[in-house]
Amino acid sequence: MPIMEIIGIAGSVSLLSGWRLYLCIFATGLAMRLDALPVPEHLASLGVLENPWVMGIAALGALAEFFADKVMWLDSLWDTVHTLVRPVGGALLALAIVDPSDPAMQVIAFLLGGGASLLAHGGKASARAVVNTSPEPFSNALISSAEDVATVGLLWAAYEYPTIAAGIAAALLVIVLALMWLAQRIIKRVFFRNARNNHAP
Repeated sequence: MPIMEIIGIAGSVSLLSGWRLYLCIFATGLAMRLDALPVPEHLASLGVLENPWVMGIAALGALAEFFADKVMWLDSLWDTVHTLVRPVGGALLALAIVDPSDPAMQVIAFLLGGGASLLAHGGKASARAVVNTSPEPFSNALISSAEDVATVGLLWAAYEYPTIAAGIAAALLVIVLALMWLAQRIIKRVFFRNARNNHAP
């Protein structure tokens, strides 16, 4: 498999893990077990994901996240708890994708995978913090459901079409950075508005 395809898959999986780590693990393992995702010999280390115990734990985590992520403020608490879990999980998934015979590439994949997951996690958490300022309760469920669908769809596309995986990773990176920039602007506007109101005579 060409190096750019490997990097693209690793980047896509890592970034998506910053959104839905458990869903990424479970969906990948399920697709492998059903032979819907033929794994080349190079990615044989991903075979551990179809282990029943790994899939069971990932399924429980994905189910808990599915509900927790749709409740206002509980989603932010869940994100806070997973600030360390998601980057480590994303780094390990990226590590499983690269060539195990190349130590330098493994170190690079681990560092970049963890960084990508942390960045995606930061974008998700920032956007969700802004959504939580809305008084109506439906925005969380709508955005969370969109994340669920996007994660499964993009994960399938990255594995099914490795040649476009790098493009998927780049698009995800742009989305994450845009979310963080937008969240920063909205939060700053809200705080400045409150500050002016508090100092108004």
